Amino acid sequence: IRDRKVILFFGYIRKYKGLKYLIDAMPEILKKSNLKLLVVGEFYDDENKYREQIKNLNLENNIKVISDFVPDERVKYFFSACDVVVLPYTDATQSGIIQIAYYYDKPVIATDVGGLSEVVINNETGILIKPNSSEAISNAVIKFYEENLEEKFSAKASSEKEKYSWEKFVTTIEEMVN
Repeated sequence: IRDRKVILFFGYIRKYKGLKYLIDAMPEILKKSNLKLLVVGEFYDDENKYREQIKNLNLENNIKVISDFVPDERVKYFFSACDVVVLPYTDATQSGIIQIAYYYDKPVIATDVGGLSEVVINNETGILIKPNSSEAISNAVIKFYEENLEEKFSAKASSEKEKYSWEKFVTTIEEMVN
């Protein structure tokens, strides 16, 4: 049984994804919870500035960065390893990462930007927080673990994924056409 808590940041790493805020939140989170942040994705922003930030905050033992493209068949390993997916975006229209998280019955902590609040149901499939705030991120992660929300949120995420299935998509299109 895995005794280490793991939060996941997954996907292309671009400035608007807000990774710097999540890294800045880690020292506060670690005061309350021994966990690891798994950062997985290709960098489309300067990777060195994130690695410097991690080093400057002495977080090398708590943040694992895998800066590679992840083929579809390996995605499951990262989602299966985590308790919650964190999307600290500063701006977004949508994110397919939420549907992937739901597919693996994983809750999501996301910023309330763009269409993310249409997919993450606050306090049911995850927690919605204000953007550009390391404090909001740390508060949400701490709340997630202190209130043992994983089981409750995961159950709801599991039922939510049905909305995004191919079967549902095909049925909706058939209804529109007929």
